[in-house]
Amino acid sequence: METLQTLAQMLTEVKSKKPLVHHITNYVTVNDCANIVLALGGSPVMADDEGEVAEMVGLASALVLNIGTLNERTIRSMFAAGKRANEKGVPVVLDPVGAGATPLRTETAGRLMKEVKLAVLRGNLSEIKTLYGAEGATRGVDSTADASGAREIAVEMARKHRCVVAITGAQDVVTDGKRTGFIDNGHPLLSQVTGTGCMATSLVGCFCGVTRDSYLAALAGIMALGLAGEKAQAGLGDGGTGTFRISLVDVISRLESCDVLKGGKLTEKDG
Repeated sequence: METLQTLAQMLTEVKSKKPLVHHITNYVTVNDCANIVLALGGSPVMADDEGEVAEMVGLASALVLNIGTLNERTIRSMFAAGKRANEKGVPVVLDPVGAGATPLRTETAGRLMKEVKLAVLRGNLSEIKTLYGAEGATRGVDSTADASGAREIAVEMARKHRCVVAITGAQDVVTDGKRTGFIDNGHPLLSQVTGTGCMATSLVGCFCGVTRDSYLAALAGIMALGLAGEKAQAGLGDGGTGTFRISLVDVISRLESCDVLKGGKLTEKDG
């Protein structure tokens, strides 16, 4: 309950502080990511040209790197922005979208993990297993791995890379290697809409902008999207996945601290 109270307070802080979240993200979901950050109370910027990313990230409260639609230009920008963020003490959140699908994605994510100090690594189980070195078949950017060993993999990676590792799925696992949280919020429809993982990462970035405890930031961002999924589905009526997608932003824009306290489903363990 104490952690939920902290997460609820962080939501209030996002709305009051309006953290600037710099994204270098993919063109499939860039609009959704910008709108979800705005809905929560943050301020998104989507600058991705190498000529301005270092300057832009110096103004930001957090940096989100998303490899969903990689190209040579944005890869250079990600490294430039990531290294500048490290110099300025700006937390970096990496979403290794589709790692394992192609060598370019896997190698780029691996290099980013080696050359940029991350605050949070957020992906699905297949992506995280790929980066861990285990086998996990990735179809497009969707996870096909089962949940076996998720906690152990996340804890090992968190300790090795000294960052928070968040694996999202039917049950979300978030760990900094010392504390591990399991989130049971969400709805299966979240997996039927492109970009919900990207939106979760953007929300994590938003919360990283108001706290230096990246474990709590990851819990808050992932729980917020899970709660939004539940509420959006409950009010769906005759609507389908398109309505659900729009409703996610609506719900996030109305999310209050009491929603976290009443609806948050969190279990924590040491290690």
